[in-house]
Amino acid sequence: MADGRAVPRCGGGRPQSRPQLDLKFLQRFLRIQAILFPKWSSQNVLMFLTLLCITLLEQLVIYQVGLIPSQYYGILGSKDLYGFKTLTVIALLLIVVNSMLKSFDQFISNLMYVSWRKTLTEDLHCQYFEGQVYYTLNVLHEDIDNPDQRISQDVERFCRQLSSMASKLIISPFTLAYYTYQCFHSTGWLGPVSIFGYFVIGTVVNKMLMSPIVSKLVQQEKLEGDFRFKHMQIRVNAEPAAFYRAGRVEHMRTDRRLQSLLQTQRELMGKELCLYIGINTFDYLGSILSYVVIAVPIFSGVYGDLTPTELSSLVSKNAFVSIYLISCFSQLIDLSTTVSDVAGYTHRIGELQETLLNLSRKWKDHCLEAKSSWDLDKWGLDSSRSEEEMVPEDTAFLLERVTLAVPSSGRLLIKDLNLRISQGNNLLIVGNTGTGKTSLLRVLNGLWESTQGSVSMLTCFGPHGVVFLPQRPFFTDGTLREQVIYPLKEIYPLSGSADDERILRFLELAGLSDLLARTGGLDQQVDWNWYDILSPGEMQRLSFTRLFYLQPRYAGDAP
Repeated sequence: MADGRAVPRCGGGRPQSRPQLDLKFLQRFLRIQAILFPKWSSQNVLMFLTLLCITLLEQLVIYQVGLIPSQYYGILGSKDLYGFKTLTVIALLLIVVNSMLKSFDQFISNLMYVSWRKTLTEDLHCQYFEGQVYYTLNVLHEDIDNPDQRISQDVERFCRQLSSMASKLIISPFTLAYYTYQCFHSTGWLGPVSIFGYFVIGTVVNKMLMSPIVSKLVQQEKLEGDFRFKHMQIRVNAEPAAFYRAGRVEHMRTDRRLQSLLQTQRELMGKELCLYIGINTFDYLGSILSYVVIAVPIFSGVYGDLTPTELSSLVSKNAFVSIYLISCFSQLIDLSTTVSDVAGYTHRIGELQETLLNLSRKWKDHCLEAKSSWDLDKWGLDSSRSEEEMVPEDTAFLLERVTLAVPSSGRLLIKDLNLRISQGNNLLIVGNTGTGKTSLLRVLNGLWESTQGSVSMLTCFGPHGVVFLPQRPFFTDGTLREQVIYPLKEIYPLSGSADDERILRFLELAGLSDLLARTGGLDQQVDWNWYDILSPGEMQRLSFTRLFYLQPRYAGDAP
């Protein structure tokens, strides 16, 4: 493998089927729901049930509020002043209660959004950061574009969109059943049948309009990630680009990605226009349909014995029932755009889940194979073996007839390599660029697999084991102490002020004593990017400070 750093790909790999509202979407959506609602006693389930209770109460209050106009018709027609005052007070109370319930509805929906995002993101993180999965996904895997965007942005948008329509979805079965019964009681079979037919037609039309939107939305999110990746690439490599005076060419390349993104957004808006026309048309047709349903029994003489005042009151009541039933169906149709967004994000998150699960399984299988290969009898502790077959206890790595090729292209780098790396021996591997020096370290580190042969690690990673220094130093966010002890999460060893003395001594040994004053102390939080503050030489020296602190038995430095 060429010794240059592998750069994460922002584009996809092999062509995949276009995402749609199909069985694959349903499977991925249900898999996500199983993560959001793991058990009945979970916090998310309790919040969901609370939201259900609030929306049910809200619908009961809405029904009472909806009957108030018909009651006003009767009271005003009979000129009942006391009844008018009483009804007005009741109406005001119902309005206040309804406002409170709607506010709590929105509040709990927002809490669910935060909780869902936390649950889903942490689940993805568990798989993403397991072993070397994040490395394989970003460097070696070609099928998933922009995994960082899928975890940070797509999950956020998925949870926000889903929470925004949660209350409408969970209450729909109850409201549809109740208002269908009320509509049948008021208008006979014609009302519910005509309204259900209207909804079925609207659903079929919107399904046809939504399918192309889902695939186009997935494409747009990919291009959004590519555009963001380009800007991140310039931000991280601003100095090298400036040395090349690359402003104009990077301007051209960045604009090219922007134009591709904007073109896709225009195409998406064109497809959404047809969906908006369908939604708005069905909304306004619904308002006319409600009066058509009411008019049929009136003109057929069913209510011929009522006075004008009584008929006005009845029409107002029946109109509310029919209109609200149509409104329930209209709200479901109006959710078409939200559903199409949720479907697009579901496919992107689902693809990532499936890939992470596959890579996680491979990593676990690899770990099991590695453990089985650390058979002490095999490596020399079996007294029946000859002295020539014995492996010294200070051996860290043992390579037997290892053949190595580039994972992406299959280009052969190393063939039939036999190598033993032991404590106390210095090993220098030299060669031209692209001959496989760094690639050999990747195999020893478990990042790549050998094509043939066996690679056995007879030690562990970290302190008391082996530590590899990458070609480009890596610094996480955090204090100076956290940079020195990285990748340890806690101070090692736990020695209090003695540990501070060790760190200060190693900083002085590496010629970085002034870094303590620049940061304000070992534990002073800094808001800068370490790559912007440190020079390339200082980065290398801080990496060696880290190595001095960890004090491994074996150290590997990529050339």
